[in-house]
Formats: sequence, C-alpha cells, structure tokens
Amino acid sequence: MKLVPEGYPFVGGTLVLAAAAWTAVGSLGSALALTAAIVFTVLALFVLWFFRDPACVAPDDDVVVVAPGEGRVVDIREVHEPSFLHTTARRISIFLSVFDVHVQRAPVGGTVDHRVHKPGTFAVAWLEKASDDNEQASLGITTPHGRVLVRQIAGLVARRIVTDPSEGDRVERGQRIGIIRFGSRVDLFVPLDWELTCRVGDRVRVGTTPLAKLPVGVRA
Repeated sequence: MKLVPEGYPFVGGTLVLAAAAWTAVGSLGSALALTAAIVFTVLALFVLWFFRDPACVAPDDDVVVVAPGEGRVVDIREVHEPSFLHTTARRISIFLSVFDVHVQRAPVGGTVDHRVHKPGTFAVAWLEKASDDNEQASLGITTPHGRVLVRQIAGLVARRIVTDPSEGDRVERGQRIGIIRFGSRVDLFVPLDWELTCRVGDRVRVGTTPLAKLPVGVRA
C-alpha cells in the first residue's frame, strides 16, 4: 500500500526500533527484550497502517461533492462562515479516529482562492468548540457553481497539519490537499442550495463518498 511521505520518518524510526529489539532478543534471550520487540513491532505495524494513502475513485458525476476526509459524520448544521463564503453555509463535520485514513482530498475541482492557518488549542476534535478554538487550516475553493471551504482541525492527539495547495493553484476533485497526523476533524462548508446526500452517523471514505451535489436546475 502507498504511504504518505510525511510518514516515512515515523515508519523508519519504528522499524529500526523493532529490528534492534529483535536483535536484542537473539543476543540476550530475556523476557524484557522479547516484550520490547513485540511492542515495537506492533507500533511499527500501527504506524504503517496510519500513514497509508489508498487510491480513491470519485463518482462519475462531476457535480458531486466528495468527502474531504475519512471517518464518521458527527455534525451537520447551518452556520455563518465569514472568512471565505461570507454568508450562511451548511457545515458537515467529519471526525477522524487514529484508525482512519488521515489524508485529505479536494471535495470539488476549482481554484484555491483562500488559504489560512490559525494556531489554537487541542481540544477533543468532535466537540463543537473545536471548530473555532483548535489549531486549524482552511482552504477555500472557487468552482463555477459556488464556493466551498475545507477546514483541517487538529485534535487531542494531532499536533501537525499539512496543507499542500497554495493560493492560485488549480485542484481537481479527489486530489490530495493535505494530511493531519494522529486524530483530527475535517469540516466542509457548502452553499445552502447544494443538495445534501449524507447524514449524521454516516461513515465516509475520503475522495469517494458523495456528501452533496448541485441542485438539478443549476447543473452545467
């Protein structure tokens, strides 16, 4: 399976530790060395799994908005979005556990016209206040049918947000736009006239699961 480049140091480090521990088992033969070898091997396997970057297949319908993150939809509500949409929007919040894929992908194709990083706290990511208080990075994408905003939010364990595109870049739907390390949340803001195709409690796959689509009357 493909791994994200940000995971290489972590994968390499845990594999070295596991190899050293198994070497110690061979030379010392102690129960402590065996325990350490098992622990470091399990840790290495977890890190390999965490930094996986599976291929995604977006729906054929090019007006479908796909999930920018992988996990569970924990909240859907109307909120005022003042930074990019400048109006009331529908916010879809996806919680990513440490067992989910942590790569984020563009929900739509368009031009990046907004990119802001905001320092903050590291509260539990599923809490409502995390959307405002936690460290976060926001990426605004302009499409022919309106604007959408993707917000990467650090969680209790997450301490590093990576956002790939710069302002002015063109992104395609399903293209990687970043990664959050070790537990987090992704908020997606869409216009109110975009039809939702998800609900709270749904499990979604990044770059694949439809979350919304344009109303039939305004499709290209």
